[in-house]
Order: sequence, then structure tokens, then C-alpha cells
Amino acid sequence: MRKAVITIVVVLVALFVLSQAVFTIDEKEQAIILQLGKYVETIEEPGLNFKIPFIQTVSRMERRVLVADAPATEFITLDKERLVVDTYTRWRIVNPHLFYKAVRDEHGARLRLNSIAVSKLREELARYTLWDIIGIQRKPITETVRQHVNEVTRREFGIEVIDVRMKRADLPVEVQEAVFARMIAERDRMAKEARAEGAQEARKVTAEADKEVVVLLAEAEKESKILRGEGDAQAVTIYAAAFGKDPEFFSFVRSLEAYEKLLVGGTTLVLGSDSELFRYLESPQPTE
Repeated sequence: MRKAVITIVVVLVALFVLSQAVFTIDEKEQAIILQLGKYVETIEEPGLNFKIPFIQTVSRMERRVLVADAPATEFITLDKERLVVDTYTRWRIVNPHLFYKAVRDEHGARLRLNSIAVSKLREELARYTLWDIIGIQRKPITETVRQHVNEVTRREFGIEVIDVRMKRADLPVEVQEAVFARMIAERDRMAKEARAEGAQEARKVTAEADKEVVVLLAEAEKESKILRGEGDAQAVTIYAAAFGKDPEFFSFVRSLEAYEKLLVGGTTLVLGSDSELFRYLESPQPTE
């Protein structure tokens, strides 16, 4: 009976010791083994592992992406406006030993992450106007902050920063109306300047077009005169040739042209019977 009790006790003690020596790591975890508080090794692969009972301990850490929410903080922009911003940081542990040595746990990591991120964000927001931050410039700002925070935390804490985001960027309630009024006035001023510049550019384009039209018309007139001169020269040549062949017919044609020019608009002419113009208007004499 006594042996049976001793056997049971030994088995129970062995099972207890074994339970203290064996531990498992799942796919969502990573861990470090400490011996009397000092680092021994890092375990990153999931599975069954062993340690020295009572002497060594296991510190487990998340392998998944974690989030650090920073409290709402007031910042000053480049144009001296106050802005209340909520930020969060997505991060994960990439060096468990350095992480444990620097910040011990997730709570310590979040405090350090938020402090560094807010400090860098304050520096960056001071380089942008309120309109830029509320409008289109958030991504460049947060990416600059992420790169800086990641460089510091990876080197000092074994943490990789995946993303830094601004959840909310609002004006303090007591200054919202005044700031919005100033922003509207500034937008109106910029719109008027843009319209004035557009009108000036339109006048410039119109003036250039008018100048080109004048030049083109002058060139066309010049070309027209050249062509008319060439035509007149050809006509003179043709007339001269015709006159040489048949002077009487040439004289008749020239007289017809003179009649055409003189007898326009119902003009009345009084001609003497001996006028050269009257010559071709006389009734032909009957042939004997």
C-alpha cells in the first residue's frame, strides 16, 4: 500500500515537472525563453517546445498585427490654426528579444509608439496649412511619419510599423465657425484671381489671333496684287498680239469695254456724230 502511494506521488510529481518543462507555441504566437530573468533563446516556429522547469520561463508575444491608438491631440498648422487629430498605428513584433528588453510588453510598446508618432506628426503638421491637411495632403504626411517611426522602433524596440493613419482631424469647437469663414473667403479670393488670370490669358490669345489675321490678310492682299499684275500683263500681251493680227477687231473690242464702263447705272451720254465712241453705234449704211 505504501509503495503504491509512493508510486502515485512520484508519478504526479513527474507529471507536474513534465508539465513545467513542455509548452506549445501556436501560429499566432512567438516567444522567448528566460532563465532567471536572462534571455536564452527566441522561438518563432509553432509547435511543441521544452524548457528547464522552475528555472526557465516563457514570455509569449503576438505574431499578428497590433494597433496602438493615440489619444486626441491638438496640433498647430503652418498657418497657425489649431487642429485636433486622432491617430492610430498598426505594428507588429519582429525581434522578440529586443522587444522584451526595450518595452517588456504590448502596453509599454503602445506608450512608446504613441509618443514617437505624435511627436513626429506634430513636426510634420507644422509644415502644412490647414486646408492641405483637411484636403489632399494627408497621405504624404502620414507616410513620412510612418517611415520615421518605423526606423526608430525597428532599431530600438524590435517593432515594425506597418501604417500610421489619422482617424479624425477636426477644428476645436470654439474656433470652427471663424476658421470656416476665413477658409471660404480665401477660396473666393483664389477663385477671383484664377478668373482674372483666365480673362487676361483670353485677351492675350485674342490679340495674338487678331495679329495673325492682319498678317494673313496683308499677305493675301499682296498675293492678290501680284496675281492681278500678272493677269494684267498677260492681258496686255494678249491684246497686243490681237491688235497686231486684226487692228480693227481690237479697236471694236476696246470700244465695247468702254461702253460697258460708261453705260452703268442708267448713265446718259451725249455724243457727237464724229465721236470715236459713236462710231460703232451708228446704224450700218446700206450696201449698194
